[in-house]
Amino acid sequence: MIAIKMIMTTDVIYVKATTPIYEALHLLENNQISGLPVVDDQMVVIGILSEKDVLKILIDKNLDIKNTVADYMSHKVICFKEDDSVTEVCRFFIKSHIRRVPIIRDGKLVGILSRRDLVSLILETKNQLSQFRYV
Repeated sequence: MIAIKMIMTTDVIYVKATTPIYEALHLLENNQISGLPVVDDQMVVIGILSEKDVLKILIDKNLDIKNTVADYMSHKVICFKEDDSVTEVCRFFIKSHIRRVPIIRDGKLVGILSRRDLVSLILETKNQLSQFRYV
């Protein structure tokens, strides 16, 4: 079994619910990422802001420049623990439209795992793939 903590990104770019929405958009664009975990002051994940969420800006008739991440983020967030199996997350990604999941330890954000991370894992381990397939 390969644990998530072995391949997750630990240098996570995140925002708070009070972050101005355009600041969050710049983080997405400048870092070429498709989503940001939203955390509280204790680093507990309280939401996620995805590219799909911010598309609402184009159709929001009441757009106010003071809008924050809280106005657009998704509140229902699926998180995995760092000791969970990579294959468990892989099954989840196959069954859902979600592209990234926050990784937690003791309820706090410690990493993020994306579909792209799993594609990289497949390429890196192609010679040993049969060892952990179907687990």
